Amino acid sequence: MGHSFGSIDELGDGYGFRKVRAPMGVTAFGANVIVYPPGFRGFHHYHDNQDELYFVHSGSARIEVEDEERILGPGGLVHVESTTPRRLSNASETDDLVLLVVGGKDGYVERDGHMVDEADIERRAAFGRADPRDE
Repeated sequence: MGHSFGSIDELGDGYGFRKVRAPMGVTAFGANVIVYPPGFRGFHHYHDNQDELYFVHSGSARIEVEDEERILGPGGLVHVESTTPRRLSNASETDDLVLLVVGGKDGYVERDGHMVDEADIERRAAFGRADPRDE
């Protein structure tokens, strides 16, 4: 199958890891959702090969990486190279933290997208330079 749809809630409930890759049929990169309860202190860890990109879906994340600590809210992003130790924790004492974690190795494959509809070529080139609702 060339596509799949799902939701975080369909992948499980409660706290901990919700596997995304296998249920969604993803083979090109790793993907998980992590749900931490209020005040949960994450695990100080690193990886041998896999870089990770963390996206804060909801809640407030405390990120500790190298000598830096930051609090990120919904929409926040942090990329950490594989061997760099990091800890992600729930910075809130009242709300759950929901993170999407995407991992991979061996780098970027360059831009390889193609428009299916020729009319989208010009629209794509202009996207971001003007209000797309004007199109």
